[in-house]
Amino acid sequence: MEKYRVLIIDDEEDFVETIVKRLRDRGLDAEGALSGPEGLQILENKDFDVIILDVKMPKMSGIETLREIKKKKPLVEVIMLTGHGSVESGIQGLQLGAFNYVMKPVPLDELLKQMNQAYERKLIEEERNH
Repeated sequence: MEKYRVLIIDDEEDFVETIVKRLRDRGLDAEGALSGPEGLQILENKDFDVIILDVKMPKMSGIETLREIKKKKPLVEVIMLTGHGSVESGIQGLQLGAFNYVMKPVPLDELLKQMNQAYERKLIEEERNH
């Protein structure tokens, strides 16, 4: 598997820590942020290929965060994490340029598959834009 950079933005600390650890165990360069503003701050100084973004977060929602991400880094691919009550937000995310949305709790294998597809799409888009 190719090594690419992943940022997880979710307000559930345990989830972020677990996913970051499991992605690193698989050789990916993964980092976590516990809020939209924190994630955007990290993006100021660092590039990522794929972002896993929770839709429901306090202060700044996943949708607002997605809008800002797409302004700053239009080529980064974003996968939205939605709960049962927030499928509309997942669909709204797609309209705003997210790669896809997945329902929580998501099996790691499924998430990895989505991330790999998102990364492939990013490479294709970068080729196109050069």
